[in-house]
Amino acid sequence: MIEDNKSVSEMMGMFFQKEKWDASFAYDGNEAVDMFNASPNDWDMITLDLNLPGKDGMEVAKEIRKVSKTVPIIMLTARDTESDQVLGLEFGADDYVTKPFSPITLIARMKAIHRRDENMAEKLSESKNVNATVEEAEDGFDINTGFFKLNSSTREAYLNDKEIPDLTPKEFDLLKTLASKPKQVFSREQLLELVWDYDYFGEERTVDAHIKKLRQKIEKVGPQVIETVWGVGYKFDDTTARAEA
Repeated sequence: MIEDNKSVSEMMGMFFQKEKWDASFAYDGNEAVDMFNASPNDWDMITLDLNLPGKDGMEVAKEIRKVSKTVPIIMLTARDTESDQVLGLEFGADDYVTKPFSPITLIARMKAIHRRDENMAEKLSESKNVNATVEEAEDGFDINTGFFKLNSSTREAYLNDKEIPDLTPKEFDLLKTLASKPKQVFSREQLLELVWDYDYFGEERTVDAHIKKLRQKIEKVGPQVIETVWGVGYKFDDTTARAEA
């Protein structure tokens, strides 16, 4: 936990202890980066305050992502604006929790992300021990419409043969979920449950912020394939890509 408020750290330390989790604490950005770089493989998850002395939370996330693309980061922020949330996601956070927060809510978010990562690791392990199936074609792509391709093993996605760049783990999972059922509309609540494994603990703005960043990356290589269905949610539709190909 990277948090300059020692009262918050002490409170969460008690909750972590109750869960029987080993936890370490850093109280400024420089200390946090030094701790992570000293043993980057020791951390299963990071909670990161946005407002820190030394390096701020955005810079810390950027430094961590230079070393590890996969360690989950939950940003803790008192800034309750979409632009700050999107910026946090852009710098590598997987999710955010707005202060003041309930310790029980934060614990639930952490468990959900960890459970999601365990399930992903299990699926990747299983895929290495089986032959190619209908779901995983011989070319390695789980999803292949001819215009959009996605490979779960390499965590790569292509639109009109151009790789969609710099997808974070959550952006990739979100894109895969939508693309697995083209033109089906997913509500924000469904996406929270499917991608973040949240039930009532989730915030719908988490989905909107990730969609916004995902769209920006898609548009670097081709037409937009994620559509908003107003009042309902989002869907994947590569009809435009087909028309342009």
